[in-house]
Amino acid sequence: MAIDMEPSWLKVLEAEFDKEYMVKLRQFLKQEKESGQIVYPRNADIFAAFNKTPFDKIEVVILGQDPYHGANQAHGLSFSVQKGIPIPRSLQNIYKELITDIPGFKMPLHGNLSEWAEQGVLLLNASLTVRAATAGSHQKQGWETFTDMVIKTISDKKEGIVFILWGAFAQAKAELIDQEKHFIIKSPHPSPFSADRGFFGSKPFSKTNEILRKEGKKEIDWQISLL
Repeated sequence: MAIDMEPSWLKVLEAEFDKEYMVKLRQFLKQEKESGQIVYPRNADIFAAFNKTPFDKIEVVILGQDPYHGANQAHGLSFSVQKGIPIPRSLQNIYKELITDIPGFKMPLHGNLSEWAEQGVLLLNASLTVRAATAGSHQKQGWETFTDMVIKTISDKKEGIVFILWGAFAQAKAELIDQEKHFIIKSPHPSPFSADRGFFGSKPFSKTNEILRKEGKKEIDWQISLL
């Protein structure tokens, strides 16, 4: 696994790549490929969240758990899928909430959230790879250690970041965040199993923009291109 990462991230994370857990993780990924397993996303997209949202540009973090494990879905950004792929139900629910939360929001016909990433929204999954058709298959192999360090590094080195934590898994990461200097928005997860239990109506997007506005920062334009 080559480390193809944006320079401002490499500067703060470089030491992680020589640690024992990361060496073991690389060995695990190599064994997966050598045994014929299909792994998502493709190598070039594993660090896409970092490459599309440089460390010095982060304003918001949206934390997911696992990459999508269907063919051609995952491309390195949490909750996002490549154009031409059916929109997953969790993302459909995110769009439904945006319609009620952000005046004038129109539902896109695709699920590619790159336009958010390019505005400073870090779309970070806790695990950065997954075996095809097997949810959670690359958990507890080292990725969580790495992404926990990412969250802690953001907390330590930045100020005024908005962390959007959906569901119990993401909310457990709140302990890594200095809540004296950052903002946390919590709600149930947008999945079909929990969206009706408090995700709908939670208004995370307008709340985020309200915080950014009060902090003197540019608001996120949550409307992405329709096609």
